[in-house]
Amino acid sequence: MDDSYAPATRSPGWITTPLTGGLVRGALDLERTARGGLLPHRLPAQARARARSGGDEEVAQAESQPSGVRLVFRTRATAVELDVRRTVLEYRGVPPRPDGAYDLYVDGEPAGRSTASGGDRLILDLGDGSRETVPGPVGTVRFAGLAGREKTVEVWLPYTETTELLRLRTDAPVTAVAPDGRRVWLHHGSSISQGAAADSAATAWPALAAASGGVELVNLGLGGSAVLDPFTARALRDTPADLVSVKIGINIVNRDLMRLRAFGPAVHGFLDTVREGHPTTPLLVVSPVHCPMQEEVPGPAAPEIGDGKVEFQALGDPAEVALGKLNLRVVREELARIVAERAAEDPELFYLDGRELYGEADAAGLPLPDGLHPGPAAHRRMGERFGAFAFEPGGPFADRA
Repeated sequence: MDDSYAPATRSPGWITTPLTGGLVRGALDLERTARGGLLPHRLPAQARARARSGGDEEVAQAESQPSGVRLVFRTRATAVELDVRRTVLEYRGVPPRPDGAYDLYVDGEPAGRSTASGGDRLILDLGDGSRETVPGPVGTVRFAGLAGREKTVEVWLPYTETTELLRLRTDAPVTAVAPDGRRVWLHHGSSISQGAAADSAATAWPALAAASGGVELVNLGLGGSAVLDPFTARALRDTPADLVSVKIGINIVNRDLMRLRAFGPAVHGFLDTVREGHPTTPLLVVSPVHCPMQEEVPGPAAPEIGDGKVEFQALGDPAEVALGKLNLRVVREELARIVAERAAEDPELFYLDGRELYGEADAAGLPLPDGLHPGPAAHRRMGERFGAFAFEPGGPFADRA
């Protein structure tokens, strides 16, 4: 344990609770670190190894950012402190993003928001692809003024920062909370599903939809990495769930990874693998939301730095769509066709056009701030619409008990 981990002196009334898996929800794996902390992962170790073998750091970066991961416990504490070592992503030449938000919920209701200081800085250069890590100290997230009654406390971790959990302190004892029997919704998608441009992980559209449906969320939204990777399909296959959804398309287009000939079989293979572990589970395929720059223009898309901010633009040639390159229109047509074809033998397979969550009319009033990711108000709208479509009576995720 390094010196920078040494906590400040506390009064004798503080209780330190060991951080164990019983306190953590929403992670598929917990890595015990050299400092004795816990590093939540949203992909299992084998999937992480497969991702690393290709030399692409984006999967590792995204899956270690704990979107949907939260600490859950019962306590009478009026104050809660969590020591963390975060890794903050920055882009060279762009002002740092706001600190990631830790949202506090008490008995299911919002009760506060905090941030952590310190941590390591991972600085990426969008020009040459280089990266530099600048070490930093441990930070502390604090919540105070809580009611002294027995209550269930949830601390949602930020979706933007890799977060090593080091120490939990309270001024009253803490006990783990057993799962309450709610159905588990397992969702996979791109950076929008991970939470990009939302205020926090708890206010990203999947979290809001899960709250409206009264289900337990496991969020496998992976920024830049929803590309039909077989290791991701196997992670979905092997994760217990009552409901499964996969949001497919935008990363495949904006990374220019496939032509039409490869896309269809890859979708089939991905769904086949998921079905190996969830043969009769309601499975919802969601196509991309409206994204003006890539509706007709194929990938790749690239970030550009201007006026101290990052904006995206599509670089492909629309004429190449006739040769099999993918734009969002083609992706939606193909996904709708595949689901309709498979649904003839799979009555628990469903399709949702992503434009029902965020469409052309929404883009007029709530434009994408960087050309690619919806802002906080759009996340709220998407969460409400998904909840109404999926969880209300007659929806694919409606409670049939």
